[in-house]
Amino acid sequence: MTESTNPALPGESAPMAVQVGRWRTALPPDAWPAGFPETGVVWRRDVFAVADAWRAGEAGPRQLLSAVLMWGYGPIGYGPWRAARSLEADPDGTRLAYALEGLRAPAVPHEDVLRTAYQRLRDPKESRLPRLGPGMVTKLLYFAGYRRPGTGDTATRSGGFDSRSGSLAGGAGLQPLILDTVVARGLPVEAGVRRESGWVAEEWLAYLRWAAEQARRRGIDPEQVEMAVLHGQLTGVP
Repeated sequence: MTESTNPALPGESAPMAVQVGRWRTALPPDAWPAGFPETGVVWRRDVFAVADAWRAGEAGPRQLLSAVLMWGYGPIGYGPWRAARSLEADPDGTRLAYALEGLRAPAVPHEDVLRTAYQRLRDPKESRLPRLGPGMVTKLLYFAGYRRPGTGDTATRSGGFDSRSGSLAGGAGLQPLILDTVVARGLPVEAGVRRESGWVAEEWLAYLRWAAEQARRRGIDPEQVEMAVLHGQLTGVP
């Protein structure tokens, strides 16, 4: 008898519904991620699979962005149009590659790497793309940079990985997380996010530090903190 596997990550309540036909029509063929689900149901794991392929050199940054945007927009009607506008501005993926270059390493990213990637994706003189706001930028950086045990990364296999604190032995890593308007509205003042949108890099990093500390105190992973905030389920401060 075959055992069924739950595709949900710990804390993930449901997949995202995606209208595959509309996305297939809107996205350039080269930007479609190979093997991406065409069932209309997309889990975070599906996007992480594209991120793994990108780090291994088996997928391009445009394919990674497409996967992130399909999951990020889900059933929202204008999602495919906006995604196409973003991709049009970087036809060969060089702007994305430049922004994400520091996230190819197997280790949990250092704060400076995350700051640089975020700032590049928000700066029109560097890697900023049209219709790619700060919320989607953090989604892209989350999928490109989050590390957890069991993904096959060399840093995971070497031991000394602490996904709850977001660090490696001897390192000062920080797990990137999603910050969108829904998450921002659910954060306490202590998280360091002062507005509901248009965040600067330092606000995002303050939130990441707060989430890492919450994860350590609660015995969960940082991404579970984000998911709990998203669903209004982060109660009490231990």
